[in-house]
Order: sequence, then structure tokens, then C-alpha cells
Amino acid sequence: MIEAVNPQRILVVGAGHVGLYAALRLSKKLRAREAEVTVVDPQPHMTYQPFLPEAAAGNISPRHSVVPLRRELKHCKIVAGAVTRIEHARRTATVQPIIGPPLEIEYDQIIVAPGSVSRTLPIPGLREHGIGFKTIGEAIYLRNHVLDRLDVGAATTDPETRRRALTFVFVGGGYAGIEALAEMEDMARDALKYYPELSVDDMRWVLVEATQRVLPEVDRDMGAYTVQQLLQRGLDIRLDTRLESCVDGVVKLSDGDSFPADTLVWTAGVKPSPMLDDTDLPRDERRRVTCAATLQVVDGDRVLEGAWSAGDCAAVPDLTGPPGTFCSPSAQHAVRQAVRMADNIRAVIRGQEPTPYKHKHVGSVASLGLHKGVAQVYGIKLKGLPAWFMHRTYHVSRIPSFNRKVRVIIDWTLAFFLKREVVALGQLHDPRVEFTDVTPPIKS
Repeated sequence: MIEAVNPQRILVVGAGHVGLYAALRLSKKLRAREAEVTVVDPQPHMTYQPFLPEAAAGNISPRHSVVPLRRELKHCKIVAGAVTRIEHARRTATVQPIIGPPLEIEYDQIIVAPGSVSRTLPIPGLREHGIGFKTIGEAIYLRNHVLDRLDVGAATTDPETRRRALTFVFVGGGYAGIEALAEMEDMARDALKYYPELSVDDMRWVLVEATQRVLPEVDRDMGAYTVQQLLQRGLDIRLDTRLESCVDGVVKLSDGDSFPADTLVWTAGVKPSPMLDDTDLPRDERRRVTCAATLQVVDGDRVLEGAWSAGDCAAVPDLTGPPGTFCSPSAQHAVRQAVRMADNIRAVIRGQEPTPYKHKHVGSVASLGLHKGVAQVYGIKLKGLPAWFMHRTYHVSRIPSFNRKVRVIIDWTLAFFLKREVVALGQLHDPRVEFTDVTPPIKS
């Protein structure tokens, strides 16, 4: 075994699924004299995105769906800031800290894993009225907003105002959209027990999906079962339909329907982080970093020594599929790619050859609300309560740290004995309003 004379400087850009798991494994598998690991991310935590619907619905505390970086990565250096430029030709990254002038960080190995952002379209009104569902902030806001709309609906005597307030539109029928829609409707249905002025029929939940099916990650029969379950709950499912406009909160669909709605949630796919535009790394036509199966960045057939990538922002060949196919942008691949990449970096540092990443997608699980779900794992299809139980079991096993696993399990256990919290904390989003209202301006 060959050990490095000087510690290799490993820079991890982004602390999502790939960045956190890779940094954690590197810090455990490499000696201090072999490498020093620096992690750069604007947020002080990693968000376990599969738990966002549970956090929004109040099934778990929002704090328990995130993993604090400084607690988990004790042997790494954490830089709170955003990488604004990568010049791999100089092995240098420019970082803008939360406060202060930009920094230049030199490295020997770099893991480029800034993840993805919502893939939006130039739809009139979307920027002004839509909200995504990728961050814990968006999940908390959506929860408070939905509950606030119930308050508006209960307080008003105007039928048009009530209809608008209680109309909730979700665009995108993938896992994020289906889980967010199902969990939020389930929460609102629970909350109506405390609103004698309202009934379930007063609410309108609309799913808009541009294709002819939902949950494309599973077989068509499972997608059809999901649609059937949502229809039985009174949800309005619009397949083969596109959002054309939402100016002034009036939703206009490609099927000709038009109606006002105070809530529009956009979950129609993701795209690589725009941060990658300020790098000299090679990209494909979808703006993903081009990678070999070893997770090394490649420019054509040439390997860029010292550059690695994985996850949503990377085009990683899928060795289990036909030639020319790539791994899907899922947490399942991201976590396993992170482990393989960390082991490959260790191998390269020690003078060994990297191993290609190869993993056959085992399937998918989704929650459709409390005690309801759909799952397809290793060809086995489950529905209802068994699928919901598998969903929870799988994700609690995947969230990093024993601390978070215990806290999530405690949240779930308490939910069996205590009623769900359905109070809106809308003041969180603008906490200074009340103070500024009572503080008079200084007259000149």
C-alpha cells in the first residue's frame, strides 16, 4: 500500500446525499496523514428529501428531516458558503462565504455534487405564484400555507373567496408530486375536524401531469392503482394535461379548464444546479457533468484526473441497462454512488485502480398519506398498509445518523397515541411584521 507523502486536499462541493455520504466515508476510511476533507455548502445541514412530505404533513418534526453537518462530519472542515466558480485546470475553487470576501480553495481531488434545482418552464404567472418542493423551507411554508387557507375558507362568507382559498394545485406526477399531494390532502382532511364551517367537499385538490401516467418509476398497473386511490379520495387528476398560465392566481390548463387557486406547487422535474455553468468541467446536452462508470469526470474518452461527480448533476452510465443509458436522478443511486466514489478516491490516493459503479435499481416506495402507500421492490408489488410500512422502514434505515433515526421513530410512535398537530405558524415566514407595525418611524 502506498501512502501519500502530503495529505491529499479533498474538496466536496455540496452536502446533499452525495456530498454528505462521500465526505463521511472518506473521513472514516482515510487516515489524517492521507487526506483532509473540506465540505462547502450554503446550508448547515443536509436535507433528507424523501422525508419532506412527512415533515410538511406534520408526521415528523421538520428538524428531524435534516442532518447537521458539523455534528455528523466531525473530522471534516465545514465551510458555510457557496462555490461560485471551479477552475479545475488550476485545481482551484472560488467560495463566497456567508459573510466576507470570496475565498480561493486549492484542492487535489474535488467532488462536484451541488445537486439539482426545480426544472421550471416559462409559464406566465409561475414565478409569482408557484412554489417548489425541494427544500425544508418550502415544505414548512407549504404546510403553514395550506392550514392558513383553511382558516381563510372558514372565516369568509364569500363563496368565490372560499373556493379560491381551498383549491390546491400540484403540477407533476412523479414521486415528489404524488407524495406531496397525498400527504397534504391527508393532513388537511384531518384538520377539518376542527373546522365545523368546512367539509371535505369544500376542498379541491388538483394534480396536473403532462404525460398519461403517474409514478413512471413503477409499472403502469401500480401507477393506475395510485390514480384510483387518489380518485376515491375525491382528488381531481388531470393526465395528459399541461399548465399554460397562472397569472393573478387563475390556473389555465391545456384541456381548456380555468379556475382560481391560492396554492400552486411545482414538482415537475429537476435540472442540474446552475452553479455548474461557472466551471470548466465538461457537460452533456442536459447540462450534466459527464462521468465514467468509475464516477471520474471525463471529457470524451479523456479522464480528468482529480475530478469526480455523482448524483442529480452527473451523467453516470448505467451498467445494468442498455448501452447509452444513465443512472436515474434518485436518492437510491446517489447514496450508493457516494460510497463507491469515496472508495475509488481512496483507491486512487493509495495508488490503486478505481472500480466502476454498478447497481440495478431495486424499485421504489411511496407514501400516499397515513397508512396508505404503493411499493415495487425487486419485482414485488405492495399496496396500502404493507407498502406504507415498507416506505417508512426503508427511509428510516437510509437517513444518516443514529440520532436522526431515533428521533424520527419517536415522532412516528407518538403519532400513534397523539393527534396530529394542525396549527399554522405563518408568522415564521415574516416574523418582524408585528414588531415593525408597532414601532413608529423616526421623523426627520
